[in-house]
Amino acid sequence: MTHRGSIVQVSISTGGVPKLPVAEGRVTGLGLEGDGHDNPDIHGGPERALCLFAIERIEAMAAEGHPIGAGSTGENITTRGVDWDLVVPGVRLRLGPDVLLEVTRYTTPCKTNARWFTGGDFNRMHQNLFPGYSRVYARVIANGVVRPGDEVELSPPAP
Repeated sequence: MTHRGSIVQVSISTGGVPKLPVAEGRVTGLGLEGDGHDNPDIHGGPERALCLFAIERIEAMAAEGHPIGAGSTGENITTRGVDWDLVVPGVRLRLGPDVLLEVTRYTTPCKTNARWFTGGDFNRMHQNLFPGYSRVYARVIANGVVRPGDEVELSPPAP
């Protein structure tokens, strides 16, 4: 694992989960164009514009027997190769040549994700209970288009 990786999947939905793969997505200050949220008071907005998760963590949970896959828990961007333990609030992620994000917080899992976990225990991806197994929210610093295969580069928080 390193500070560099790639985008495995770009995902959207009209609302709710799962989010389904798209060939590319235009990122704006409010997230991916065409992506909807069932609960806009909880999801979306400038501080939660995008949700990201690592395929390595998804695959590890799937290996435990959970029926989880890329996009199922509502992430917009699924990465590969970036050390997910380093993806913490304040760090920045460059996606492809144009998009720049700043991680704002860990997500709080909710009951709509219960179907992706054996016994319905969606807290399997709660940062406080299983550090490093949480999705993250990010704000958009620079807009652009993202595609599967685009490079992801992690950098430290801005001064």
